[in-house]
Amino acid sequence: MGTTAELADELLDLMFSQTPLGATIYGVPGYDHLLTDHRAVTEESARARALDIADRARALPADDDPVTRAVIVQQAEALVDQIDALGVEYTITDSFFAPAGEVLSIMPTTVLSGPESERAYLDRLAAIPEFLRRVAERQLTGAASGRTPVQHLVDAAVAHIDRYLAADEDPLARPEGGEAFTAERERLLAEVVRPAFAAYRDAIAGIGGRPTDQVGLSWLSDGEAVYTALARVQTTTNRTPKELHQTGLDIMAELAREYAELGERVFGTSDVAEIFERMRTDPALRWNSEDELITAAREAVTRAEEAAPRWFGRLPEQRCRVEPVPAADAPGAPLAYYTPPSPDGVRPGTYSANTHRVRERFRYQAEATAFHEAVPGHHFQITLAQQLTGLPMLRRVAQVTAYLEGWGLYTERLADEMGLYTDDVARLGMLALDSMRAGRLVVDTGLHAYGWSRARAIEYLRENTPLASVEIENEVDRYIAAPGQALAYMVGRLEIQRIRAAAEEALGDRFDIRAFHDVVLGGGPLPLAVLDEVVAEWVRTHRVTQ
Repeated sequence: MGTTAELADELLDLMFSQTPLGATIYGVPGYDHLLTDHRAVTEESARARALDIADRARALPADDDPVTRAVIVQQAEALVDQIDALGVEYTITDSFFAPAGEVLSIMPTTVLSGPESERAYLDRLAAIPEFLRRVAERQLTGAASGRTPVQHLVDAAVAHIDRYLAADEDPLARPEGGEAFTAERERLLAEVVRPAFAAYRDAIAGIGGRPTDQVGLSWLSDGEAVYTALARVQTTTNRTPKELHQTGLDIMAELAREYAELGERVFGTSDVAEIFERMRTDPALRWNSEDELITAAREAVTRAEEAAPRWFGRLPEQRCRVEPVPAADAPGAPLAYYTPPSPDGVRPGTYSANTHRVRERFRYQAEATAFHEAVPGHHFQITLAQQLTGLPMLRRVAQVTAYLEGWGLYTERLADEMGLYTDDVARLGMLALDSMRAGRLVVDTGLHAYGWSRARAIEYLRENTPLASVEIENEVDRYIAAPGQALAYMVGRLEIQRIRAAAEEALGDRFDIRAFHDVVLGGGPLPLAVLDEVVAEWVRTHRVTQ
């Protein structure tokens, strides 16, 4: 049967064998030469192993590390749900949510530390043709079986590969090594990798996709069941798409009242439509240059780092780096994202801000986004988890999106408590991002459960958020490409806020916000029900010891 720790390691090996680029991101050795094997037979084997691990974890004694046991079961079942969704067969897009886009986005972040890592990178480059061939084979099989991709996103993926092939600098050449490594890398890129991407590009260009009025999973066979399962994976709850849709609508109504209050102070009007119009059209609220955007992000991160010791007992050992999204990736990339540090400290945790079409982007979003992605958001969360060396590795890197993104969204509001926003304009940015996350509940379910068209989703966000058109379109395309993923943010935030409120009520004057945050971040990524129990146990212990 194995111990809890042994089962955790067994599951982690299975997960990283399925997603070896994820192992590289977290600096876990042994997988750096691999790419995902997307063959159906490989997925079937992984599915059987995951079910077996979950069954053995349930059979362990109840007092044998119950938190780790619960994480094992949830992560194993989530892997099964994701395999059953057959996402590789219809996920073709220009971002890291698709297999080809993941390679082009993640591999360039690899940090090489010597001959062994250089050889692994070269082996991974050499594996790209077979990887892309298998992906194309699955996608052609999916299309023939009625699991077709969305034509609009296929076109975007083709354009992305065209940009890659036309670029003067190959992003896959970014990792630096010795002279022999460089020569072999350049040969592989020219003779093996780029021809493979060209062949893959031609293969997917010939796939007929769904039109923009049939973009959600509800238009595919068994799409309703698949979406319900993916919503469960991403939120770690059993809340139905209908419930999630209504929650989004309710939060949107609450946000309207906050907009009215802030809009009166900033613009002299409480009319939400007028506030949105001012936020979209006022030239003073747009960036003038890429440097201006990056400078503002760096200043926000520095300010948050200085305030953090008053709100957190545990602090990351490394500071967060701030950089622009690489130009080749920027058109299909989100507003911003965070790349974790390597455990050896060679690659620092990095907040990447998107400067593409910078003069169409709004400055008021910069601070809330930086707090979410960097400090005290994902940089604190992920870096502190890496420092939990006494826990099984699975506990440090578990893919629990509702916890990970719920924390990020929680910190956007926490930043206001911390006094980090410079003015009411920046707080409008906090509301704007809240609108986007509440809108995700409405739009993601609208697309995948209620059959909304792409145009209807875009129109909903235009009417109910002040986001720029470029960001709204990118957001909607993201929801189409990654069903259910966007649900995790607001669900996770609401649950963390509920757990905190319950702890505050139970402890009264004895509640310590620094200690609470240390508990939330002190166990690694946890399913929401498990996090609830961990905090409840902290409250019970705190009551006894005080």
